[in-house]
Amino acid sequence: MSTSLAPAVNAALATVIDPELRRPITELGMVDSVEISDDGAVHLSVLLTIAGCPLRDTIIKDSEAALLGVPGVTAVDVELKVMTQAQRDALKEQLRGPGGQRGIPFNQPGSLTKVFAVASGKGGVGKSSVTVNLACSLAAQGLRVGIVDADVYGFSVPALMGITQAPTRVDDMILPPVAYGVKVISIGMFVTGNQPVAWRGPMLHRALEQFLTDVYFGDLDALFLDLPPGTGDIAISVAQLLPKAEILVVTTPQAAAADVAERAGAIATQTGQTVAGVIENMSHLEMPDGGRMELFGSGGGQLLTERLSATTGTPVPLLGQIPLDILLREGGDSGQPIVLGRPETPAAAALAGIADKLASRPRGLTGMSLGLQPR
Repeated sequence: MSTSLAPAVNAALATVIDPELRRPITELGMVDSVEISDDGAVHLSVLLTIAGCPLRDTIIKDSEAALLGVPGVTAVDVELKVMTQAQRDALKEQLRGPGGQRGIPFNQPGSLTKVFAVASGKGGVGKSSVTVNLACSLAAQGLRVGIVDADVYGFSVPALMGITQAPTRVDDMILPPVAYGVKVISIGMFVTGNQPVAWRGPMLHRALEQFLTDVYFGDLDALFLDLPPGTGDIAISVAQLLPKAEILVVTTPQAAAADVAERAGAIATQTGQTVAGVIENMSHLEMPDGGRMELFGSGGGQLLTERLSATTGTPVPLLGQIPLDILLREGGDSGQPIVLGRPETPAAAALAGIADKLASRPRGLTGMSLGLQPR
């Protein structure tokens, strides 16, 4: 066995990121063995979490690319094995902490994750498209982002993100699919075809709770929850399960829409949550001559911020106004968010501007331990 290449080979393997856990395979204990022959050929044995790992080919490809980039390596052979139960238990304990305890990590005192619950008064205002594009814009900046598609009846996030892969189960832990750097979980990943979900309140609460406890998101900078329209069971469950979540209210410029959206934001007065701001979607249509056509009226977003500021007793900002754009719709149909596919468009620029405001929003110290001791 050649040992001169060992340090460079090990350094290269440390750059191979598990596509589901988003951490180096060396850090996750997935490298079972490495053999280097005198002629520079490398035999790598990698441990998968489960036998049917859907991204096994990605691990092989990324490992080969990393090792072949090492000067002196002439060939790479990657062998895939499967972790034993003891190895999986050790991995879960490493990821979840001592004992592999289940719980909602975003409620822990030391959590720095900003949680945004994206709400609307009614459907059809583009709430899911806004959620997806904001998440992808933040991920493109290098932030660690996740989405919980909490609209159980009207789930649409997987299609908007182009996700067809099912989550991976490692015993009682679920690894969410990743698209555009965003980790996503949705009930749509567990149903067959376009099968409807006919559940009552307790089952909705349990599904959301399982998404937050059993799904391993890792350390996130931001978590978005795409809520169903209105102030029903899911909105109440989010307030109970994630009391520190901040509400983003999506509306259209129409005054009637703002009236309905006000209820979605005013729920914060009953749950003790904060309204992070209002987003006005479908604000106007950019005309070829440079003018604007206000198809749905104007002023709804500003009116809503004024009403919510008065209702909650705290300033609620208008975070941005997103113009109508056929490319925004086309991006949703094709599974490529407009902020990534056509970032130069006015709609993408407006969404990116809102994402920047959310990224710079302070986390706050409420409920966090400062590590201070009385003297």
